[in-house]
Amino acid sequence: MSELDQGIERLKSCNLISESQVQVLCYKAREILIEEANVQWIDSPVTICGDIHGQFHDLMELFKVGGMCPDTNYIFMGDFVDRGFNSIETFLLLLSFKVRYPDRITLIRGNHESRQITQVYGFYDECIRKYGNTNVWRYCTEIFDYLSLAAIVDGKIFCVHGGLSPSITTIDQIRLLDRKQEVPHEGPMCDLLWSDPDNISGWSVSPRGAGFLFGGDVVKSFCRINQVEMIARAHQLVMEGYKIMFDNTSQESNMNGDQNTNKENCKNIEPVAEFTLTQNKDTDFGSIVTVWSAPNYCYRCGNVAAILKLNENLEKSYKIFEAAKQEGSSIPPVRKPIVEYF
Repeated sequence: MSELDQGIERLKSCNLISESQVQVLCYKAREILIEEANVQWIDSPVTICGDIHGQFHDLMELFKVGGMCPDTNYIFMGDFVDRGFNSIETFLLLLSFKVRYPDRITLIRGNHESRQITQVYGFYDECIRKYGNTNVWRYCTEIFDYLSLAAIVDGKIFCVHGGLSPSITTIDQIRLLDRKQEVPHEGPMCDLLWSDPDNISGWSVSPRGAGFLFGGDVVKSFCRINQVEMIARAHQLVMEGYKIMFDNTSQESNMNGDQNTNKENCKNIEPVAEFTLTQNKDTDFGSIVTVWSAPNYCYRCGNVAAILKLNENLEKSYKIFEAAKQEGSSIPPVRKPIVEYF
């Protein structure tokens, strides 16, 4: 068994690899990611996942529901770290899969894949606590700069962490951005990672303090210009695991911006058994779906999670799953309140 495979087995058991192994892993990952495009082309079938936020045991539950890599081809739409207790193990396992099976997993950058954000929301502190210095944090945040900004499945399903930008009309414009940098505070790259859809017309200022709110007319215009059927994104907690907007048939769902999801008003819902709901390919042209893959977010919100499976005909099925069952002793106590956005 190679050292990489040994590391994967350790990480799958939620055990750390050594600092030197992290350095080598990140070096190998950089060599792969630097060759990938800003908008990575992906062939179906593929399974699309939303935020994970360091909830390692729930990531393993996701793999139970969706299949283990490389048996299943995956797109993860960012926010691998922060909030949860195992950001290091979560990100390094996904990165190890990327190095081991580069054509079977795509990692898109989220707004938490940022030096500034991780110094506030947990990843930086976790690296110091578990490794005793900032080296692992530095290796990982350097890799963040090389992650793709978006992916497109069969030219029809556009995947991005946050949303759209008033500075971007075509996907080709995204391909021209310089992504190999810290996430800017404004501009098109920032917007792709921070923006949210809303029931408005056109564009509006975002309460997050970064990115924009955008309406269904913006979504339909973007899809029409780029010949895209649907936008898949993450970035917002959805109590039911996923929410489709702007398709004229979707039901209302409780979806909250990330800046509000850590307040005490996280609603509890009845446990939902795993099931698959197949959508009609023709009913959601020009729509947008939010996929949320961190069940019981922050270990207290009571939400379920979802993944979106696309078959070779781009037929969609949403698999719902609950948080992994853990012994109480396996979840560390929260020593300080979780910081909210802005």
